[in-house]
Amino acid sequence: MARVLADDLTDAGYAVDIADSAAAALAKSRQHLYDVVISDLRMEHADGFDLLKQLKSVDPELPVLIMTAFGAIDTAISAIKLGAFHYLTKPFRLDEVTSLVARAVDERRLRTENRSLLRLARERSSLGAIVGRAPAMQRLFEMVERVAASNAAVLVCGETGTGKELVARAIHFEGPRKAGPFIAINCTALPESLLESELFGHVKGAFTGATAARHGLFAEADGGTILLDEIGDMPLPLQARLLRVLEEGEVRAVGSDDVRRVDVRVVAATHRDLAQAVQAKTFRQDLFYRLNVVPLTVPPLRDRVQDVPLLVERFLATARERNPLSKVHTFSPDLVAALSAKSWPGNVRELENMVERLVVTGNAEVAGRAELERALSEGPNADPTFELKRQAVAPLRQVEAEYIAWAISKCDGNKTRAAELLGIDVSTIHRRSKGQTDPA
Repeated sequence: MARVLADDLTDAGYAVDIADSAAAALAKSRQHLYDVVISDLRMEHADGFDLLKQLKSVDPELPVLIMTAFGAIDTAISAIKLGAFHYLTKPFRLDEVTSLVARAVDERRLRTENRSLLRLARERSSLGAIVGRAPAMQRLFEMVERVAASNAAVLVCGETGTGKELVARAIHFEGPRKAGPFIAINCTALPESLLESELFGHVKGAFTGATAARHGLFAEADGGTILLDEIGDMPLPLQARLLRVLEEGEVRAVGSDDVRRVDVRVVAATHRDLAQAVQAKTFRQDLFYRLNVVPLTVPPLRDRVQDVPLLVERFLATARERNPLSKVHTFSPDLVAALSAKSWPGNVRELENMVERLVVTGNAEVAGRAELERALSEGPNADPTFELKRQAVAPLRQVEAEYIAWAISKCDGNKTRAAELLGIDVSTIHRRSKGQTDPA
């Protein structure tokens, strides 16, 4: 029977090995990575149950098809409970075997692909997804690593576009809840009534349009993390309900009298000054204290100019992946310098969008400063910062001196701060300001 099956599966395009005992099959499985194993249930010395257990100990995801005699269905079902992929009742048709093998191979392939995608998603959501060598970013990384190991509530503050959600994702995927769900919701995206239903769920008929019950995001995030983005814009009535969830660990769906226990870590993010909002009585003081257990601040891009080249490199690779037909392969040093000198009120998000625009619209393999000037001139707002106003080529020392002067002006005359942002020693700024050269 083994030879007949092997011949049939070989004709179907599979590479097939034959083992004449459970011991031989186990030995082969330790030498080769098989996609499927077909085993009889009754064999000498060791039965199919023993082989199934040992195969699963070597490769837990290996699909095993068990063959059994007619009338031994209970035994076959026991094999399924032990982890067998499926069973075949003798006598069976060869096309039935081929079909089951094809299905097992497909499922194993999909499982492998899903595992790879999950690993990639975690890599892109963890701390490694955040780029930064600036001292402020290094301090942030250190805090994220420490906070991730706890269950403390975290309040992530920072201007729009700085990457607050990336920080929240890193906290989740670097911590003990990484196997659980990560769910994010923008509190400004929905009106109050819909936001309440979205967060806490509703029962059927709770309001007009509630044609079916819904669990809500807190229930969906059970065992994981929920990011409440732009928490400062949450209406006061909902703030009271959120406070109860944080204090009691319970949610009540809209229109329901029943409560549901949830185990959810809350990370909140905002671009607003919540302490000021508390003073203005637009944000609850008790909720602020609950959320602000560990405050993290994501610095704006203007405070970490030395990170721009790293960010450009990352965004360029990502943009090329999304636009494989783009003519642009790389950016010139002149273009990177111009991007580093530009003001980015939209922070990292604005820089990422600009890099993708240059990749999409560029016509040269090496995009240069001219492409940036053209991209800016075609946008709704022209940016007249010093580095784009220069029309003629100037000596590098002159450009460098102007750039340092520009950086000092951006730091309100604070040369120490400017040196930190430029990634150079403050003594270098003093020398360049006096027209001196660096020591050999």
